[in-house]
Amino acid sequence: MNETVCAIVVTYNRKELLLECLDGLKRQDPPLDAIYLIDNASIDDTPRLLFNNGYIKELPPENLNENLEITSEILNLINEKEIKIHNVRMYENKGGAGGFYEGIKRAFQKGYNWLWLMDDDSEPRNDALEKLVKHFNNEVYALACVVKNEEDIINRNTRGYFNPKLVHPLNIPLNPEEYSKEISEIEFASFVGLMINKKIVEQIGYPKKELFIYYDDIEYCIRLREKTKILLVCSSIILHKDAYINERKIKRGQINYNNLWISYYDIRNRVWIQNRYHKNKIYSYFSIIKLYLNSLVGIVLFGDNKFKRIHFTTEAYLDGLKGIFDNDKPKRILYKRGV
Repeated sequence: MNETVCAIVVTYNRKELLLECLDGLKRQDPPLDAIYLIDNASIDDTPRLLFNNGYIKELPPENLNENLEITSEILNLINEKEIKIHNVRMYENKGGAGGFYEGIKRAFQKGYNWLWLMDDDSEPRNDALEKLVKHFNNEVYALACVVKNEEDIINRNTRGYFNPKLVHPLNIPLNPEEYSKEISEIEFASFVGLMINKKIVEQIGYPKKELFIYYDDIEYCIRLREKTKILLVCSSIILHKDAYINERKIKRGQINYNNLWISYYDIRNRVWIQNRYHKNKIYSYFSIIKLYLNSLVGIVLFGDNKFKRIHFTTEAYLDGLKGIFDNDKPKRILYKRGV
């Protein structure tokens, strides 16, 4: 393999799952050239675990006021080839969007040809990279793994998700028979197993870090599809353990009442993407108004502290329409208003 491959892993407070992810990356054949590990200011003693397991040579200072990169070497478990591991300890949590922004930026600036993105609760099968590299050529700049959960059920490979021609977001799963093909073209791939070439990064830049969490991968795929195809390599499998997936069950137009401050990002980012990329602005505004009214109905029927939650939800919709990305705002609202 002539082109270099760097995995980019973003982690936050999931150190045990992170070790499983890194172990999977060390078992790839052909081996990776490097790993960029972005530690989003974890507070579960992730650096100590990385140090104890040989992933970093020294512990970062506890009170950082800027991001710190420590480069070490580990060995591939198949052929003992040296893999560079760039551990970036963030001085504060920038969310998944900020983490992938940082990882892609640094790996791109280091000159790695292919960047393989994944969360800390992901674990690629031993031959996942082998299946991807077979499709490296001058006309393909974005590849994706088939994402499965722990029950071996396929998820996150879709078409039509936030299609700018549609009024509403639409998640269309692939037909089962399509997974029997070598490759299938898709419109959306999450940052779990998506692999991008540095040439496409030159054209579209980095993920939008201001989104913090939720839909940063969708927004990036919209930009990807303006320049290239996204090809799903059906024999390349990555396991996504989705440790907190139950916390993310937010239906369209409704509120996740158990995690209201997280729902702010879901609403704001959805509205911003809809408003930014929809081809028909009139339909877009009507769609956003409909979603907002559905949210209010959900609060009135099912929510407690109704007036406070209406205020919170309204702020999220307004910020999405205005493109305001104040990522400390949700916690300020909740703290101030006692939701």
